[in-house]
Amino acid sequence: MARYTRMQVLTAIYDISVVPVFYHPDLETAKNVVAAISRGGCKLVEFVNRGDHAWEVFNELEKHFAKADPSLILGVGSIVEPYTAALYINCGANFVVGPSLNAEVARLCNRRMIPYSPGCGSASEISDAQELGCEIVKVFPGKEVGGPGFVKNVLGPMPWTRVMPTGGVESTEESLTAWLGAGVAAMGMGSNLVTKDMLAKKDWTAIEQNVRDTLTRVKTIKAKLRS
Repeated sequence: MARYTRMQVLTAIYDISVVPVFYHPDLETAKNVVAAISRGGCKLVEFVNRGDHAWEVFNELEKHFAKADPSLILGVGSIVEPYTAALYINCGANFVVGPSLNAEVARLCNRRMIPYSPGCGSASEISDAQELGCEIVKVFPGKEVGGPGFVKNVLGPMPWTRVMPTGGVESTEESLTAWLGAGVAAMGMGSNLVTKDMLAKKDWTAIEQNVRDTLTRVKTIKAKLRS
């Protein structure tokens, strides 16, 4: 069962505005990466359901960090049907993310009061997701769908929309400014945050610093946009 309420998770996503997206089949590597992300100040991690036995790695991660770092909010990504969603929810997933919209997954998450962010690529898909109770809608693939311009154009006629692009979000000031300036609520970041080189070198300190620097940029940009 999720350790955090739906509102707590959504508030954390809004406040932090960055959701690291990560997968690794090795449990010890995954522990080190997630710990580095947390030390860098980001208390959100989307562990991707991308390989065989991924749920077993997630299960052990959740049990480990429930004791080692209970402030960390773990969720699951790449969920496309309700059976896998139920499996991860029963392993303690605090939020569910998918590359596409699935109504059955939405109803399941609503029943368990867990945030669900489905991947959408059009105003119609976003509207359908909102009708199913999705508070934050993932725009995927963010760059290919239309980038910050797509987000800005959707928010024009649908200003109540809360968007989290994934794909095409970089940790540079230019990229973050473009997305945040377009009005996104949060941004999913994968290999631009936890790079292949950092993983290959097992450079947990570099991951921690990259996360910290990215969050600092995000806070600075959000403050400028509010002023």
